[in-house]
Amino acid sequence: MATSMTLLRFGCSGVFRACFSCILIAAAYVGSLYLWRSGLPRDHPVTIKQRILSVLAVSAMCPFGLLLIAEDGTESQGYSMWQYLGLRGEAFLSAAVLPLLVTMILFLGPLYMMYLDYLVEPEGAIHIRKMHNVPNTNHILWLRNYIVAPFTEEFVFRACMLPLLTPCLGTTSSIFICPLFFGVAHIHHVSEKLRFRRRQDEAIWLPAIFQFFYTSIFGAYSAFLFIRTGHLIGPFLSHAFCNIMGFPALDQIPLYPANQRAIIWSLLVLGLVLCLALLAPMTNPEYYQSLFYMEDMKILNVQ
Repeated sequence: MATSMTLLRFGCSGVFRACFSCILIAAAYVGSLYLWRSGLPRDHPVTIKQRILSVLAVSAMCPFGLLLIAEDGTESQGYSMWQYLGLRGEAFLSAAVLPLLVTMILFLGPLYMMYLDYLVEPEGAIHIRKMHNVPNTNHILWLRNYIVAPFTEEFVFRACMLPLLTPCLGTTSSIFICPLFFGVAHIHHVSEKLRFRRRQDEAIWLPAIFQFFYTSIFGAYSAFLFIRTGHLIGPFLSHAFCNIMGFPALDQIPLYPANQRAIIWSLLVLGLVLCLALLAPMTNPEYYQSLFYMEDMKILNVQ
Protein backbone atom coordinates (compact mmCIF):
# COMPACT_ATOMS: atom_id res chain seq x y z
CA MET A 1 0.00 0.00 0.00
CA ALA A 2 1.26 3.46 -0.88
CA THR A 3 1.69 6.16 1.73
CA SER A 4 0.29 9.70 1.65
CA MET A 5 3.73 11.13 0.81
CA THR A 6 4.44 8.93 -2.24
CA LEU A 7 3.31 9.92 -5.72
CA LEU A 8 -0.05 8.39 -6.56
CA ARG A 9 -2.48 8.26 -9.42
CA PHE A 10 -6.09 7.19 -9.67
CA GLY A 11 -6.83 5.20 -12.78
CA CYS A 12 -10.21 4.13 -14.11
CA SER A 13 -11.14 0.63 -12.99
CA GLY A 14 -14.69 1.06 -14.22
CA VAL A 15 -17.54 3.49 -13.65
CA PHE A 16 -19.39 1.00 -11.46
CA ARG A 17 -16.42 0.56 -9.12
CA ALA A 18 -15.89 4.31 -8.86
CA CYS A 19 -19.56 5.00 -8.09
CA PHE A 20 -19.82 2.04 -5.71
CA SER A 21 -16.78 3.33 -3.81
CA CYS A 22 -18.51 6.70 -3.45
CA ILE A 23 -21.66 4.99 -2.20
CA LEU A 24 -19.60 3.20 0.46
CA ILE A 25 -18.00 6.50 1.51
CA ALA A 26 -21.39 8.23 1.75
CA ALA A 27 -22.87 5.27 3.67
CA ALA A 28 -19.97 5.35 6.13
CA TYR A 29 -20.46 9.08 6.73
CA VAL A 30 -24.23 8.87 7.25
CA GLY A 31 -24.07 5.55 9.10
CA SER A 32 -21.59 6.95 11.62
CA LEU A 33 -24.25 9.43 12.76
CA TYR A 34 -26.43 6.58 14.04
CA LEU A 35 -23.83 4.50 15.87
CA TRP A 36 -24.60 6.03 19.24
CA ARG A 37 -28.35 5.27 19.48
CA SER A 38 -28.89 7.77 22.26
CA GLY A 39 -32.54 8.33 21.38
CA LEU A 40 -32.05 12.10 21.67
CA PRO A 41 -32.93 14.68 18.96
CA ARG A 42 -30.20 15.72 16.52
CA ASP A 43 -29.90 19.20 18.09
CA HIS A 44 -29.38 17.91 21.63
CA PRO A 45 -25.84 18.83 22.83
CA VAL A 46 -25.02 15.18 23.60
CA THR A 47 -26.08 14.06 20.12
CA ILE A 48 -24.13 16.90 18.49
CA LYS A 49 -20.92 15.99 20.35
CA GLN A 50 -21.28 12.31 19.53
CA ARG A 51 -21.91 12.98 15.85
CA ILE A 52 -19.01 15.42 15.61
CA LEU A 53 -16.72 12.65 16.84
CA SER A 54 -18.27 10.22 14.35
CA VAL A 55 -17.86 12.37 11.22
CA LEU A 56 -14.35 13.43 12.21
CA ALA A 57 -13.41 9.76 12.57
CA VAL A 58 -14.88 8.89 9.16
CA SER A 59 -13.12 11.87 7.60
CA ALA A 60 -9.82 10.70 9.05
CA MET A 61 -10.31 7.15 7.75
CA CYS A 62 -11.42 7.97 4.19
CA PRO A 63 -7.93 8.87 2.88
CA PHE A 64 -6.67 5.45 4.01
CA GLY A 65 -9.39 3.88 1.91
CA LEU A 66 -8.25 5.95 -1.05
CA LEU A 67 -4.68 4.73 -0.52
CA LEU A 68 -5.94 1.16 -1.00
CA ILE A 69 -7.41 2.12 -4.38
CA ALA A 70 -4.63 4.41 -5.64
CA GLU A 71 -1.89 3.19 -7.94
CA ASP A 72 1.78 4.09 -7.78
CA GLY A 73 2.46 7.26 -9.75
CA THR A 74 5.49 8.75 -11.44
CA GLU A 75 6.85 12.28 -11.49
CA SER A 76 5.10 12.88 -14.80
CA GLN A 77 1.83 11.19 -13.78
CA GLY A 78 1.44 11.36 -10.04
CA TYR A 79 0.58 13.57 -7.07
CA SER A 80 0.66 13.20 -3.31
CA MET A 81 -2.49 12.27 -1.44
CA TRP A 82 -2.51 15.77 0.12
CA GLN A 83 -2.70 17.29 -3.37
CA TYR A 84 -5.57 15.03 -4.41
CA LEU A 85 -7.44 16.05 -1.26
CA GLY A 86 -6.99 19.75 -2.04
CA LEU A 87 -4.67 20.34 0.91
CA ARG A 88 -1.80 22.19 -0.74
CA GLY A 89 -0.09 25.56 -0.68
CA GLU A 90 -0.09 26.77 -4.30
CA ALA A 91 -2.34 29.84 -4.70
CA PHE A 92 -3.88 29.07 -1.31
CA LEU A 93 -4.94 32.64 -0.47
CA SER A 94 -6.60 33.16 -3.84
CA ALA A 95 -8.31 29.78 -3.55
CA ALA A 96 -9.73 30.85 -0.19
CA VAL A 97 -10.83 34.38 -1.11
CA LEU A 98 -12.01 34.33 -4.73
CA PRO A 99 -14.52 31.43 -4.60
CA LEU A 100 -15.95 32.86 -1.38
CA LEU A 101 -16.25 36.29 -3.00
CA VAL A 102 -18.14 34.84 -5.97
CA THR A 103 -20.45 33.01 -3.57
CA MET A 104 -21.10 36.21 -1.60
CA ILE A 105 -21.93 38.02 -4.85
CA LEU A 106 -24.56 35.38 -5.54
CA PHE A 107 -26.16 36.36 -2.20
CA LEU A 108 -26.29 40.11 -2.87
CA GLY A 109 -30.06 40.15 -2.35
CA PRO A 110 -30.08 38.27 0.98
CA LEU A 111 -27.06 40.29 2.18
CA TYR A 112 -28.98 43.50 1.47
CA MET A 113 -31.96 42.10 3.39
CA MET A 114 -29.62 41.41 6.29
CA TYR A 115 -28.31 44.97 6.04
CA LEU A 116 -31.85 46.37 6.23
CA ASP A 117 -32.72 44.23 9.23
CA TYR A 118 -29.62 44.51 11.34
CA LEU A 119 -27.87 47.76 10.46
CA VAL A 120 -30.57 50.19 9.37
CA GLU A 121 -33.38 48.82 11.56
CA PRO A 122 -36.10 51.31 10.66
CA GLU A 123 -39.27 51.41 12.65
CA GLY A 124 -41.13 48.17 12.18
CA ALA A 125 -38.09 46.50 10.60
CA ILE A 126 -38.50 42.91 9.58
CA HIS A 127 -36.17 40.45 11.25
CA ILE A 128 -35.45 37.53 8.98
CA ARG A 129 -36.29 34.30 10.72
CA LYS A 130 -33.24 32.48 9.42
CA MET A 131 -30.74 34.94 10.81
CA HIS A 132 -32.36 34.90 14.23
CA ASN A 133 -31.68 31.17 14.32
CA VAL A 134 -27.93 31.57 13.85
CA PRO A 135 -26.43 30.12 17.04
CA ASN A 136 -24.13 32.08 19.31
CA THR A 137 -20.46 31.51 18.53
CA ASN A 138 -20.00 29.92 21.96
CA HIS A 139 -22.70 27.35 21.30
CA ILE A 140 -21.91 23.87 20.03
CA LEU A 141 -24.52 24.32 17.30
CA TRP A 142 -22.24 26.96 15.78
CA LEU A 143 -19.36 24.52 15.77
CA ARG A 144 -21.44 21.85 14.05
CA ASN A 145 -23.25 24.00 11.51
CA TYR A 146 -20.46 26.33 10.40
CA ILE A 147 -17.22 24.44 11.01
CA VAL A 148 -17.52 20.67 11.37
CA ALA A 149 -20.38 19.99 8.95
CA PRO A 150 -19.04 22.16 6.08
CA PHE A 151 -15.49 20.87 6.46
CA THR A 152 -16.27 17.16 6.81
CA GLU A 153 -18.91 17.22 4.07
CA GLU A 154 -16.58 18.96 1.63
CA PHE A 155 -13.71 16.68 2.60
CA VAL A 156 -15.69 13.45 2.30
CA PHE A 157 -18.12 14.25 -0.53
CA ARG A 158 -15.77 16.31 -2.69
CA ALA A 159 -12.11 15.77 -1.80
CA CYS A 160 -12.41 12.00 -1.32
CA MET A 161 -14.92 11.26 -4.11
CA LEU A 162 -13.81 13.40 -7.04
CA PRO A 163 -10.37 11.74 -7.42
CA LEU A 164 -12.26 8.45 -7.87
CA LEU A 165 -14.84 9.77 -10.33
CA THR A 166 -12.85 12.04 -12.65
CA PRO A 167 -10.58 9.36 -14.20
CA CYS A 168 -13.66 7.46 -15.43
CA LEU A 169 -16.23 10.19 -15.97
CA GLY A 170 -14.14 13.26 -16.74
CA THR A 171 -14.46 16.59 -14.97
CA THR A 172 -17.80 17.75 -16.38
CA SER A 173 -19.77 14.58 -15.67
CA SER A 174 -18.18 14.25 -12.23
CA ILE A 175 -19.36 17.74 -11.29
CA PHE A 176 -22.97 16.64 -11.82
CA ILE A 177 -22.78 13.05 -10.56
CA CYS A 178 -20.80 13.63 -7.35
CA PRO A 179 -23.53 15.89 -5.82
CA LEU A 180 -26.09 13.10 -6.08
CA PHE A 181 -24.33 11.21 -3.28
CA PHE A 182 -24.34 14.45 -1.28
CA GLY A 183 -28.03 15.12 -1.91
CA VAL A 184 -29.16 11.60 -1.07
CA ALA A 185 -27.09 11.65 2.13
CA HIS A 186 -29.19 14.55 3.43
CA ILE A 187 -32.41 12.53 3.23
CA HIS A 188 -31.39 10.71 6.41
CA HIS A 189 -32.92 13.63 8.35
CA VAL A 190 -36.33 12.22 7.38
CA SER A 191 -35.86 9.14 9.56
CA GLU A 192 -35.44 11.24 12.68
CA LYS A 193 -38.39 13.49 11.87
CA LEU A 194 -40.57 10.45 11.28
CA ARG A 195 -39.35 8.93 14.56
CA PHE A 196 -40.32 11.99 16.60
CA ARG A 197 -43.47 12.67 14.50
CA ARG A 198 -43.62 16.39 15.13
CA ARG A 199 -45.35 16.99 11.80
CA GLN A 200 -47.55 15.19 9.28
CA ASP A 201 -45.77 12.88 6.83
CA GLU A 202 -46.30 15.21 3.86
CA ALA A 203 -44.82 18.09 5.86
CA ILE A 204 -41.73 15.95 6.34
CA TRP A 205 -41.23 14.49 2.87
CA LEU A 206 -41.84 17.63 0.81
CA PRO A 207 -39.08 19.65 2.54
CA ALA A 208 -36.81 16.59 2.28
CA ILE A 209 -37.34 16.39 -1.49
CA PHE A 210 -36.72 20.12 -1.80
CA GLN A 211 -33.58 19.76 0.33
CA PHE A 212 -32.34 16.98 -1.94
CA PHE A 213 -32.62 19.23 -4.97
CA TYR A 214 -30.97 22.33 -3.53
CA THR A 215 -28.21 20.37 -1.78
CA SER A 216 -27.52 18.61 -5.08
CA ILE A 217 -27.34 21.96 -6.87
CA PHE A 218 -25.00 23.33 -4.23
CA GLY A 219 -23.00 20.11 -4.41
CA ALA A 220 -22.48 20.65 -8.13
CA TYR A 221 -21.36 24.22 -7.47
CA SER A 222 -18.96 23.07 -4.76
CA ALA A 223 -17.61 20.24 -6.94
CA PHE A 224 -17.01 22.82 -9.68
CA LEU A 225 -15.00 24.95 -7.24
CA PHE A 226 -12.99 21.98 -6.04
CA ILE A 227 -12.13 20.66 -9.50
CA ARG A 228 -11.36 24.08 -10.97
CA THR A 229 -9.12 25.24 -8.12
CA GLY A 230 -7.84 21.91 -6.84
CA HIS A 231 -8.26 23.30 -3.31
CA LEU A 232 -10.52 22.29 -0.43
CA ILE A 233 -10.47 25.70 1.29
CA GLY A 234 -12.72 27.48 -1.25
CA PRO A 235 -15.56 24.93 -1.15
CA PHE A 236 -15.31 24.76 2.65
CA LEU A 237 -15.59 28.53 3.17
CA SER A 238 -18.36 28.82 0.57
CA HIS A 239 -20.25 25.97 2.24
CA ALA A 240 -19.91 27.58 5.67
CA PHE A 241 -21.12 30.92 4.27
CA CYS A 242 -24.14 29.27 2.62
CA ASN A 243 -25.00 27.52 5.87
CA ILE A 244 -24.97 30.89 7.63
CA MET A 245 -27.16 32.53 5.00
CA GLY A 246 -29.51 29.61 4.43
CA PHE A 247 -31.80 29.39 1.41
CA PRO A 248 -32.87 32.91 0.34
CA ALA A 249 -36.00 33.94 2.26
CA LEU A 250 -38.02 34.80 -0.82
CA ASP A 251 -41.25 34.53 1.13
CA GLN A 252 -40.12 37.47 3.30
CA ILE A 253 -39.59 39.90 0.42
CA PRO A 254 -43.29 40.99 0.16
CA LEU A 255 -43.06 42.21 3.77
CA TYR A 256 -40.62 44.97 2.84
CA PRO A 257 -41.65 48.42 1.56
CA ALA A 258 -42.19 48.66 -2.19
CA ASN A 259 -38.98 50.58 -2.92
CA GLN A 260 -36.92 48.07 -0.92
CA ARG A 261 -38.61 45.15 -2.66
CA ALA A 262 -37.50 46.51 -6.04
CA ILE A 263 -33.91 46.81 -4.80
CA ILE A 264 -33.94 43.31 -3.32
CA TRP A 265 -35.23 41.71 -6.52
CA SER A 266 -32.74 43.70 -8.60
CA LEU A 267 -29.87 42.55 -6.39
CA LEU A 268 -31.05 38.94 -6.56
CA VAL A 269 -30.92 39.05 -10.36
CA LEU A 270 -27.69 41.06 -10.43
CA GLY A 271 -26.03 38.66 -8.00
CA LEU A 272 -26.96 35.66 -10.13
CA VAL A 273 -25.77 37.30 -13.37
CA LEU A 274 -22.47 38.48 -11.85
CA CYS A 275 -21.84 35.10 -10.23
CA LEU A 276 -22.31 33.30 -13.55
CA ALA A 277 -20.11 35.83 -15.34
CA LEU A 278 -17.28 35.75 -12.78
CA LEU A 279 -17.31 32.08 -11.83
CA ALA A 280 -15.17 30.77 -14.69
CA PRO A 281 -12.49 33.50 -14.77
CA MET A 282 -12.13 33.58 -10.98
CA THR A 283 -11.66 29.80 -10.86
CA ASN A 284 -9.28 29.50 -13.79
CA PRO A 285 -7.59 26.09 -13.28
CA GLU A 286 -4.36 27.27 -14.93
CA TYR A 287 -3.93 29.96 -12.29
CA TYR A 288 -4.56 27.52 -9.43
CA GLN A 289 -2.55 24.73 -11.10
CA SER A 290 -5.43 22.35 -10.51
CA LEU A 291 -4.27 18.77 -10.92
CA PHE A 292 -7.67 17.83 -12.36
CA TYR A 293 -6.88 19.89 -15.45
CA MET A 294 -3.23 18.93 -15.91
CA GLU A 295 -2.61 17.25 -19.25
CA ASP A 296 -0.76 14.32 -17.72
CA MET A 297 -3.88 13.36 -15.74
CA LYS A 298 -5.74 12.61 -19.01
CA ILE A 299 -9.14 13.55 -17.60
CA LEU A 300 -10.20 16.18 -20.08
CA ASN A 301 -11.98 13.73 -22.35
CA VAL A 302 -15.42 15.28 -21.74
CA GLN A 303 -14.45 18.93 -21.83
